[in-house]
Amino acid sequence: MKAPLEPGATIGIIGGGQLGRMLAMAAARLGYHAAILEPDPTCPAAEVARRHMAAPYEDAEALGQLAALSDVVTYEFENVPVGAVRSLVDRVPVNPPPEALEIAQDRFSEKVFLNSLGIATAPFATVDGDSDLAQALARFGGNGVLKTRRLGYDGKGQRVFRDANPKAVEGTYAAMGGVPLILEGLVAFEKEISVIAARGMDGSVAAYDPAENIHKNGILFSSTVPADIPPATADAARNAALSIVTALDYVGVMGVEFFVAEGGALLANEIAPRVHNSGHWTEAACAVSQFEQHIRAVAGLPLGATARHCDCVMENLLGAEQDRAAELLAEPDLVLHLYGKAEPRPGRKMGHFTRLFPPGKRHLQSR
Repeated sequence: MKAPLEPGATIGIIGGGQLGRMLAMAAARLGYHAAILEPDPTCPAAEVARRHMAAPYEDAEALGQLAALSDVVTYEFENVPVGAVRSLVDRVPVNPPPEALEIAQDRFSEKVFLNSLGIATAPFATVDGDSDLAQALARFGGNGVLKTRRLGYDGKGQRVFRDANPKAVEGTYAAMGGVPLILEGLVAFEKEISVIAARGMDGSVAAYDPAENIHKNGILFSSTVPADIPPATADAARNAALSIVTALDYVGVMGVEFFVAEGGALLANEIAPRVHNSGHWTEAACAVSQFEQHIRAVAGLPLGATARHCDCVMENLLGAEQDRAAELLAEPDLVLHLYGKAEPRPGRKMGHFTRLFPPGKRHLQSR
């Protein structure tokens, strides 16, 4: 293992959204500089980074500049082009590893990988045409969620089928863009949870408590910790997440989403090789946030403690909801984080807040 980065080193971050912004802020707390590669000249991360290269992610000159400036490179989202990341590995350390990015970018490869570790998922089938879709729907009883295998987030690139006639799918493949698709069978579940896991450069691992998540219109609405699940289910979720980062020889933070079925059985939904929206609560309820944990990992520092000092509920602020800032700040025991985005479009994540409660008492969403 290489020696940890010294204060004053530069961490390159591909992607300049709110996650890149919070990573840059965490890096600054540990004495590091941040260099951002992001096409948007007004991206949130640019306000808190030392350098910002406003260029496409695959721009060879910009990637060269990022490599020259950085002591290590990481990324804030899983749809960064794998080729761009691979082009850096011979010039500068890159973590998480490109292999994790490649698996997470293809929903089929992701599920095959999870199943290979003995982690259950919903049933799935690849779809490369209307006939494939008809056959898969017949197998799944007419029910399923059709998704693009690559790209898509916050409910984008998806179509739900319920009691569908497998014969009545003509034109669906073309309507979905004529790209490789996957049909995931609908599963009965009681709730959704996620685990933020981390693995350090020395192979050490750590996981935060599972969060119970509620989605609205395909976008995360809230995360409540502790999740209302049996202790055995919480342990199983943490252990599954840690097995994933270990199998990938991962370095950094990863979000792993699960469905909780009747009796506490778990089905993995997806992995995100980055800091995760459902882990934002850690900045308010833990001594070491997921953002600092990620910076610690990629910088070769010891992982931090993941214990909570409070129970909490985190909620996203979408669009004009950021106008609630003054109202929210009047509440005691509330931590607000706005992302500095100029345009509050409907459905756009503009910030989040976390309400804190004494430990040992579970509080559900307030609105």
